[in-house]
Amino acid sequence: MRVSEVLRRKGATVITIAPDRSVRELLALLAEHGIGAVVVSEDGAGVSGIVSERDVVRRLHLYGEEVLDGPVAAIMTVDVETCAPPDDVEQLMTVMTEQRIRHLPVLEEGRLVGLVSIGDVVKHRISEVQAERDQLSAYITR
Repeated sequence: MRVSEVLRRKGATVITIAPDRSVRELLALLAEHGIGAVVVSEDGAGVSGIVSERDVVRRLHLYGEEVLDGPVAAIMTVDVETCAPPDDVEQLMTVMTEQRIRHLPVLEEGRLVGLVSIGDVVKHRISEVQAERDQLSAYITR
């Protein structure tokens, strides 16, 4: 299965935040949308970074609550691993596992077109396994 199929099934809406917004605003956005990460973007089309709940927790531990009033740019990951619509989901599983990444922005011609999470990848794999099981059951009962 391709990333484009995952986006077709789940939708291509991506929540973004500008790098100069506060971490406190980021937390409100995460809570409002019930998500674990946000793409950091100046214009909603490019990717400046990505920031997750995990990033916030780690910085709070290191620097204390003053982090909350600082900019998202201070805590975001800037070396963002991305993927493209034609990429194979199996490849994403490898990248996510090896690099311990839970979210991959999807870029098409340098423009943000979606976000794939580890949950999306797991859901895809479960669907594949169930389809294989159903096919084997149908074959055996013939």
